Amino acid sequence: MSTPLQLVFLNFTQGSYIIVEGKRNADSFFIIRSGNVRLSKEVQIVAEERGDVLGPGDFFGVVSTMSGHSHIETAKALTDVTLISVQRDQFSQLIQGTAPVAMKIIMQFSRRMRYLDEALTRLTLKNKAAEENPSHIYNVAEYYATHNQFTQAFFAYQKYIKHCPKGENVQAAVERMKKIAPYIKTPQTEFTAGETVRTYAKDSIIFFEGEPGNELFIIQKGSVKIIKITEDNEILLAVLKTGDIFGEMALLESKPRAAGAVAYEDCQLMAVNRDNFQHMIKTQPQLITRLTTLLSERIWIMYRQLANTQISDPVGRMYDMLQIQLDKKKIDVAAFTSYSFDFGLKELINMVGLPKAESALVGRKMMENRALQTINDKLFIKDIKEIIKQNAYYRKMQHLEKVRQGNKPIA
Repeated sequence: MSTPLQLVFLNFTQGSYIIVEGKRNADSFFIIRSGNVRLSKEVQIVAEERGDVLGPGDFFGVVSTMSGHSHIETAKALTDVTLISVQRDQFSQLIQGTAPVAMKIIMQFSRRMRYLDEALTRLTLKNKAAEENPSHIYNVAEYYATHNQFTQAFFAYQKYIKHCPKGENVQAAVERMKKIAPYIKTPQTEFTAGETVRTYAKDSIIFFEGEPGNELFIIQKGSVKIIKITEDNEILLAVLKTGDIFGEMALLESKPRAAGAVAYEDCQLMAVNRDNFQHMIKTQPQLITRLTTLLSERIWIMYRQLANTQISDPVGRMYDMLQIQLDKKKIDVAAFTSYSFDFGLKELINMVGLPKAESALVGRKMMENRALQTINDKLFIKDIKEIIKQNAYYRKMQHLEKVRQGNKPIA
């Protein structure tokens, strides 16, 4: 028999600090019962979609609590407030009894992620926004065709014609499909909506950026890479492993996919549609807890990546990005000496959005550090502490430069 959910009520007087940005050990989040709370960030990189003043029924601190990372914001009581404190291990019980709370959190997280993703796209990929239009699938097809990935290209042309039957490039897509058809040995498999468990071979397309979507996926075996195709370049956003969930933004908001998903190795996925998802919220709180934890992790990483865009020295940005990847995997610097990343120098350069004109020079300068090596096209660091040391140095230089310019230093 499970222990009944016992919530703690906390009172804060006007002007009190409830949580402080950067502070670790975020083991509880808060739901406002009465009063108003103001959220703020030391580095205001992008304007939030919603206001930063919260009232009864709103919640804060979920991202840091559920991801297990430090706080990404400061919360201050604007009035006397009464808060409901929820510990991380109480989340499943909370949403099991109040499914609307879970849905509210997940929907807000989804909107927040989409907004942050658009900001990252503008700042790192120099695009106006994420390509959220099915017509973009034609550009993806052209990329694959140019790089002799004919199976992926053929499938992308098919998808473009399916979703944009009156598109301006339909005839061109048909002609290109005829040309590359002889080079396709094994056609890409397309699954029906009723097929819940799906198997994808390595390099198979799961979905395209810009494609309409009504399913999220849970990785049961293998791994998946999340990518963007822009300006004849494939940008690696993440490599997801067994147990990870992806594709949730399109399902929750009924909007086109903000990024593409490709089988990084042979993989088996579980597809969850909207009807199944609503049922899962009520019957499988542990899975919804897992989804909330993953969304929290991604939002936390996105804020770190946005802060990375404020570092002016490109080499400094690359060291900071390496530390972000270590933090993302919660690598204990004291316990590990060396570490092998699951990406190479080219992917690292793409992660920080360096122009092609700068990438070769910056890459050479980065690899002058003898602690860094490339092994089997993956970056390897002999001593993790070297990344921490270099990142601290470049951030200190950034701080001094901001002070000289009379600007507020980055966090």
